[in-house]
Amino acid sequence: MVGTHRPAGGPYGPLVRGRAARRARTACVAGLATLALLATGCSSDGGGQPEEGRRDQGGATGSRTPGSPPPTGEAPPAKGSVKVERTVATGLRSPWGLAPLPDGDLLVSSRDTGRVVHVDGETGKKTEAGTVPGTAPGGEGGLLGIALPRDDARSLYAYVTTASDNRVLRMHYDPDGAAGERLSAPDTIFKGIPEGSIHNGGRIAFGPDGMLYVGTGETGEDGLAQDENSPAGKILRMTPDGRAPGKGNPESGSVVYSRGHRNVQGLAWDDEGRLWASEFGQNTWDELNLIEAGGNYGWPEVEGTAGEEGFIDPVAQWRPSEASPSGIALAKGSAWMAGLRGERLWRIPLRGAERVARPQAFLEGEYGRLRTVAADGGGGLWLVTSETDTRGTPEKGDDRILKLTIR
Repeated sequence: MVGTHRPAGGPYGPLVRGRAARRARTACVAGLATLALLATGCSSDGGGQPEEGRRDQGGATGSRTPGSPPPTGEAPPAKGSVKVERTVATGLRSPWGLAPLPDGDLLVSSRDTGRVVHVDGETGKKTEAGTVPGTAPGGEGGLLGIALPRDDARSLYAYVTTASDNRVLRMHYDPDGAAGERLSAPDTIFKGIPEGSIHNGGRIAFGPDGMLYVGTGETGEDGLAQDENSPAGKILRMTPDGRAPGKGNPESGSVVYSRGHRNVQGLAWDDEGRLWASEFGQNTWDELNLIEAGGNYGWPEVEGTAGEEGFIDPVAQWRPSEASPSGIALAKGSAWMAGLRGERLWRIPLRGAERVARPQAFLEGEYGRLRTVAADGGGGLWLVTSETDTRGTPEKGDDRILKLTIR
């Protein structure tokens, strides 16, 4: 059995910070292998290849999101590559969420300042759009994910930590407004998500069905992930007004879509409309999961692949030193996963609901901690670094937005 029941220890295990992690990795002794990996957080020498994952009983393949296109059946090549085409912007402070605009520009959130910044996609010029009032940064909380509906670039949604809870806000975005005055006063569409210094989740995204999906964390109170009465440790699915949809959720009148999650920070859909999510493990396994309506992903009872009835196993899993995943994107038939502690970008080739080849790691240690990756709509990627999040080792120019070409 590859998976484990919850191990004892802190929420992340030992922390190797920022680009200093590259120096620490070179000092690891290969002969200590697995024991050293778990005890010290050193990455393996073999490029950090993840373990195989298994699905739940019956070989579940995941359900397509309502309104998504039919399956194509095509598979990406086993091997691929990415190239950093250019650095789009530098000097960002604690960037977290990214919302591409139809004209190729970007909106990026700053976790620790509560600001939303407009970035010109060509020149990299930064203009403050506005500050989200009521944001209470602290630990891993603050202004986290942001999202725009697929057909409305004027309605900006944000996942925000306040003094009392995490909540989802909606603001009008005026691209023609004066600097610092482009956001309206926010409306709260959903509140009451537990907040904490750790495990706030925070990724939000609109699905192909027009619904808003919200990844939450269990704030270190791991029992909340299985608590049917708590929105913590869940993936939520709601209307753009924050209500339970009329159909598509497991229980009528509830926004809970799946449960048993520790800390979801990545949400993305493939071309066949399936929802994928990245999830932080504790000391043993980080996960890439295919999300099913009503699915239970095991935390805190299991971590990683366990093959236990009633829990859905990950499609792929990594040691936390190799991943600690935040954002994910789907592009050219593969999932792309940004690693914080792992300081690398993972490519996971997919065909339907299955992996078709071993994942590949790119940019290992070159740009430090990686927070967010997003598809650009043209077959490329936007990638956001996270060296100024208090756990990195910032260098001149950090943090950055990079433009990547997929080969």
